[in-house]
Amino acid sequence: MALRALAGDLVDLSLIAPEDEFVYRPLVVKDEYAADRIRAVPLERAAQHAEAAFVSGSVDAVDPAAKNVTTSDGDHVAYDALVLSVGAQAVPVVQHALTWDDRIDADTIGGLLRDIEGGYSRSLAVIIPPGASWPLRGYELALFIMRDAEGVVADFELTIVTPESAPLELLGPRAVELMERELERAGVTTVSASRVDVVQSAPAVVVLEPGRRRLEVDRLLALPALRGRPIHGVPCDDDGFIDVDEHCRVRGLDSVWAAGDCVAFPLKSGGFATEQADVAAEDIAATAGAAVSPHAFTPDLREELAGLPAGQYLESWLGTGKRRLATHIPSGTVPVLTYLRRDLAAGWRGRS
Repeated sequence: MALRALAGDLVDLSLIAPEDEFVYRPLVVKDEYAADRIRAVPLERAAQHAEAAFVSGSVDAVDPAAKNVTTSDGDHVAYDALVLSVGAQAVPVVQHALTWDDRIDADTIGGLLRDIEGGYSRSLAVIIPPGASWPLRGYELALFIMRDAEGVVADFELTIVTPESAPLELLGPRAVELMERELERAGVTTVSASRVDVVQSAPAVVVLEPGRRRLEVDRLLALPALRGRPIHGVPCDDDGFIDVDEHCRVRGLDSVWAAGDCVAFPLKSGGFATEQADVAAEDIAATAGAAVSPHAFTPDLREELAGLPAGQYLESWLGTGKRRLATHIPSGTVPVLTYLRRDLAAGWRGRS
C-alpha cells in the first residue's frame, strides 16, 4: 500500500503470502472501535486495493543472481525489488509454564483468570524470556490481569520476571519511567533475571539466575522467545534473523529489503514493523524514480513506535468510514491491550 501511494504507476506489485486472510491485531484502539469488527481481511481484497497481484504460497528460496524467488508451490516469481516480511517463529522456552501470545485460544487465558477470581491461584509470575521477544506484551498482559483481579481477589500477587534491568529499558528513560509508574500503581512487582529454571511443584518454584534466587508462585505465564525463519539464499544470523541497514536493505544482497519481526532488531512490535516497511517502501519508490526522499530507520523513535500497530497506510485503509484506529501511545500513560480485553470478554464471558 505504501509503494502504491508513493510510486504510483512506476511499480508493478505482487504480494506472496501463505495465508488467505490478513488478521489485524491492534495494540492500541479507541473505545469506540470494536476489535472483533475488523479481525480478518481477505488478502486478495487487500492486494486488489493496492493494485497488486496475489500469489498464494510461502517463499522457500531466493536467487539473488537471477532475481527470482521460489515459492512453496514450486513457482518462480521474478522481481526487481524484493521485500521480505516473513515474521518470526514463537518458541516456548519456559518449562512448566503456560506460554501466551495473542494467537492462542481466549479460553486459555480465560481459564487462568477464572482460577484467579475464584481464589484458586493467589500469585502469578509473568516471565519475559531473554533475547528477541515482544516484551511490551508481557507488561501489558500483567497490567491487564492485575486490573482484572483488583477488587475481586484480596492480596493477589503478580511478579514480572524480565531480563531487562529496568522495565522497557530498550525504549529509553521516559518509557521506563512511565512503565514503572504504571506497575507501581497497579501493585505489580518486577525482578530481573537473565535466565530462569522452573521446579515443578505446588507452588511452583522459579529459580532466578544469576544468584539462585527463588520465587514461589501458584501459576506461571510466559511469553515465547522468537526465532527467525531462514530462507535459502538469504543471509541471516545464528537465530535466523536478517541483518539490514538503516534503509532496511538486506546486508550482502542487492535489491532485497526486509521488515518486521524477521529483522535482526532486538525489540519486536507492530510499530517497528510498519515503520521498517515505510522506510523500505520509500527507498524502493525512490529507486523506481518517484520524487521521494527516503528517511532512515532510527532507534531514536523507539518510544513512539512501540505504540504504532498499524502505520499510516494500513491505518487509513482499515480505518475507513466510521471506524477509527488509534496508533499513538496516549500521552502520560502506557497502552493497554484493549483488544485482548474485548477478545476475552467475547470468548469466555459472553458478548455484551
